Amino acid sequence: MRLIGLAVVLTVSLILAPVAGEAQQAGKVHRIGFLGNSTPALEANLVGPLREGLRELGYVEGQNILIEYRWAEGKYERLAALVAELLARNVEVIVTAGTPASLAVQKATTSVPLVMVAVGDPVATGLVASLARPAGNITGLTSMGDELEGKRLELLRELIPTLSQVAALTNSGNASLKKASEVLQAVAAALKIKVLVVDVRSADQLDGAFDIIVQKRPHALLVPGDRVFLTNRVRIVQFAAQRRLPAMSAYRELVEAGGLISFGPSYAGMHRRAAFYVDRILKGAKPGDLPVERPTTFEMVINLKTAKALGLTIPQTLLLRADQVIQ
Repeated sequence: MRLIGLAVVLTVSLILAPVAGEAQQAGKVHRIGFLGNSTPALEANLVGPLREGLRELGYVEGQNILIEYRWAEGKYERLAALVAELLARNVEVIVTAGTPASLAVQKATTSVPLVMVAVGDPVATGLVASLARPAGNITGLTSMGDELEGKRLELLRELIPTLSQVAALTNSGNASLKKASEVLQAVAAALKIKVLVVDVRSADQLDGAFDIIVQKRPHALLVPGDRVFLTNRVRIVQFAAQRRLPAMSAYRELVEAGGLISFGPSYAGMHRRAAFYVDRILKGAKPGDLPVERPTTFEMVINLKTAKALGLTIPQTLLLRADQVIQ
């Protein structure tokens, strides 16, 4: 009987041991912050990949991780207050996309780690000391969007060989777009294309920008990577259609809304990869020791329906390079 009792005790112990271990492992619930530049609906295609990346690494919302979401709704003036809210919630890491939001976090804290996603040139804007050794409390992924503005203009010229004048939206409230404009002007000069730069800091300035573009009558429109333009993509695309302007964008969402073409890194892929940085930091890594990653894959999306409406024939060379063609 004593042997049977001992066997029962051992069996129960073996059954309970992993449960106790799992309970101990699951006892720590991490709290991270996600600072969105626009709205939950607009950034669902970015938040989704981040959550998937976290799940793949063993983090389940409501069990061992909680995500505090804050949304700027395209208004950069709200960023400082939203960062303060996240810090008051004692988050262990903040994830955010774009240069303005990342700069807002940098200004607010030097201790809470920041995983930035899809920022322009983080060295030029002072976010990190270098890509290889960012130092401080910041790391993440850069889109190097400033370098891509020239490439987008080159693609427009390939699409429209007679292109000689283009309107380019910008947002002077976004530090990364300053260098992007400089790169764009340099490429434009080499291609002998005149660039009309139109500053739009908020949605209520769009109509004025449209009036300027109508007066100057450019042949095409460039829309850079900025959440003000992404949030207001329908208005921008409708304006381009009304004025018969081929629109090249940094975001595929504008093409899906009726724009002509987009070229840029996979923003969804970068958000999924951000989970890797969150995991490393939660496990004790210092952000400043984790190199900032540059994008390795880029995607081009073309809307053939829009091209037909504009009377444009997309060169076969572009169609073959496109990752998605919307019929």
